Amino acid sequence: MNEPLKPALEAVLMVGDEPATEEHLAKILGRPRRAVAGALRELADEYTRDGRGFELRLIAGGWRYYTRPEYAEAVESFVLDGQQARLTQAALETLAVVAYRQPVSRSRVSAIRGVNCDGVMRTLLQRGLVGEAGTEPETGAILYVTTHYFLERMGLRGLDELPELAPFLPEADQVEGESQEGVPSFDVDDLDATDSGDSPTDH
Repeated sequence: MNEPLKPALEAVLMVGDEPATEEHLAKILGRPRRAVAGALRELADEYTRDGRGFELRLIAGGWRYYTRPEYAEAVESFVLDGQQARLTQAALETLAVVAYRQPVSRSRVSAIRGVNCDGVMRTLLQRGLVGEAGTEPETGAILYVTTHYFLERMGLRGLDELPELAPFLPEADQVEGESQEGVPSFDVDDLDATDSGDSPTDH
């Protein structure tokens, strides 16, 4: 690849949902790891120096874009503004999988549901219903769990009050590569968070 390194890194990181390691970025861009590492640190410094509303962080062994904490109020207002409709069926099913399989990676949720869940997971993260909880030791994938806000909206004192549905959720290795229909979900009519739309690949 002959494109400039920094813009290429920005483009790749912009579409990533999980921290990208320097080794992986070097591989896909066909550049030396040292050059990639240097460019990433330069980008991070440039964003800070220019006072951008986002920053590039090295976290969990990889690089990822984050909004700056001082703009959290603006981001929250944007995400929550006017969002009063209920979650879609796809979002409810994804939330159910996280609730019963947590901590669980995004790829495992997708395997259980049989569809790509990236868009729905972003929605649940934005609504504050799920959150990050470390990484999977074997793969480095981010693990997700439900939040206190989820318990609040569900009217639960703890996860032990969830309905006994866990035995009916299939293991990822049983459904991987297959379309999964009828994944158990639960009644969340009281949820007033919104899913404004699923990922085009989620159906």
